[in-house]
Amino acid sequence: MNAWINTFLFGIYPYICLSVFLVGSVIRFDREQYTWRSQSSQLLRRRQLIWGSNLFHVGILIILLGHTGGLLTPVAVFEALGISHTAKQLTAIGIGGVAGAMCLVGLLMLLHRRLMDPRIRRTSSFADIAVLVIVLAQLLLGLSTIFVSLHHLDGSEMVALMNWAQHVVTLRPGAAEFVAGVSLIFKIHLTLGMTIFLIFPFTRLVHIWSAPIWYLGRKGYQIVRRAGA
Repeated sequence: MNAWINTFLFGIYPYICLSVFLVGSVIRFDREQYTWRSQSSQLLRRRQLIWGSNLFHVGILIILLGHTGGLLTPVAVFEALGISHTAKQLTAIGIGGVAGAMCLVGLLMLLHRRLMDPRIRRTSSFADIAVLVIVLAQLLLGLSTIFVSLHHLDGSEMVALMNWAQHVVTLRPGAAEFVAGVSLIFKIHLTLGMTIFLIFPFTRLVHIWSAPIWYLGRKGYQIVRRAGA
């Protein structure tokens, strides 16, 4: 890859995407709170929605946590714990593969539901469908990297990606140099992943910020009354 393109994509583009991601999310919350939701059509094809949504969200949550922990944890921490690069990579491949498969099945169910049901299709915007397709492409790319990783169990490319991510989030120069020699599929995966951050504030993905995690610890039950009761 041309050195200038590599520098732009992995040394400059990450900050463009992160800036739009953070500032755009704040502006949308401040100016368009009524659009800050998933806009779900829960009454239509409810069983397919439940299965697809649960598989997708559990899978994507594991993937996000794995990527965050795996990329941002300093190499020295793994070495201090006695975890070799090979062991870490095999663990990531195993857990990531299972989570990715769950996410893929759920996402295909959600996409099929949105495209094949005329009623849901009529209430879906171009962005609604496009973001599912983009996430699907990113997921397929991520699963494809497993086959590349199996040929690099020494962890060399994994360490390069870790150094890149850690240099980006700590605002250190030279981040792009770490990924200059990694496999092309990783570069495409990284670029599309950053692009998802770029479009995040303009799609229904913003409802992630409103995930009702606090429901897990709340006490008592929600009381729902019939109209007129």
